[in-house]
Amino acid sequence: MDFSGFDWDQGNRQKCEQHGLSIVEIEKMFRQIVFVAPDPLHSASEERFKAIGESAEGRKIFVVFTWRIREGDRFLRPISARYMHDKEIVAYEKEASDSDKRH
Repeated sequence: MDFSGFDWDQGNRQKCEQHGLSIVEIEKMFRQIVFVAPDPLHSASEERFKAIGESAEGRKIFVVFTWRIREGDRFLRPISARYMHDKEIVAYEKEASDSDKRH
């Protein structure tokens, strides 16, 4: 994923941090391998995406984000972020495993 940086303001910073994730953790997650999928159900006014990655400690993280273009540069704007629940992790790992078997 190629982008120039992150787009943070008071609104998205508070929303992401309310679930115990720091800005640093979210940014580090996107510097590693992440699974990204479109989020058409929650994209009424803008294109949104879901991303799943890991913290430095190995905890699975779920982030909803969109893109912002400023002066020709693309910035990743997190909308919300949280640690994944155990059931979500099991479902994600099963889906990833099934996908690997098809390729």
